Amino acid sequence: MEEMTFIPSENPGAFERHLIRRDENVLFSDRKTLVNSKSLMEAQKKDHEILQQFMLDFKDTMLKAADFKPNEDSEIILEIKDSLDKLYATSSTVADDQTRIKDSIKKFLNILMLAIRKGAGDDAHALQELEQEEMAREANFKFLDSQLAADILDPDSPIEDVDLVPTLLSANKDDLALATQLFDKDQVNYILTEAEIIINKLDKEGHNIKQAAENFVFIEGYKHFIELQA
Repeated sequence: MEEMTFIPSENPGAFERHLIRRDENVLFSDRKTLVNSKSLMEAQKKDHEILQQFMLDFKDTMLKAADFKPNEDSEIILEIKDSLDKLYATSSTVADDQTRIKDSIKKFLNILMLAIRKGAGDDAHALQELEQEEMAREANFKFLDSQLAADILDPDSPIEDVDLVPTLLSANKDDLALATQLFDKDQVNYILTEAEIIINKLDKEGHNIKQAAENFVFIEGYKHFIELQA
């Protein structure tokens, strides 16, 4: 019987992305991987399980949202809003193209926010807080449009602490530009310290460190930007 061959997904989930990210990548040292049918099968299986749970949670939340009434209890509204925010974050990490689901989540969030605004009436303080919440959500959703940023923010991310610096050094510039903004000055200093150790070691061993070195310079530039803003 022929062994089934697995190929990389067109829209991989977080585990498959991280597997491919580490594929024979010396930046990860002994955490580097070898992508083959077995490793792909294992990663895709994990991603599929997460996707199935996500779809169940999405369906459940949409059913609750569909029963939403204009005079709905505020606790129920806030519960649904919190669920939608979490679902949007998850939609950026799971496998397959989730564009339509993201659009649906945004649509229902807008409906909920209109109801909450109506409930706030003429309360200027409450309306200001709602405005700030919507601005924060919009900024957060921008980060989540980057799968790397979404994977880093995910509490169940396959990116372990030891993988963070090699992941940033391996990232493309667009992802790196968003991901670096997730860290404060102390965290950026730590990242740069660890990155320098990795790059110097690999350089002495004769490895190609061009992208890693360029990413290091980019992160260093972000550090200077933070210092100027302080």
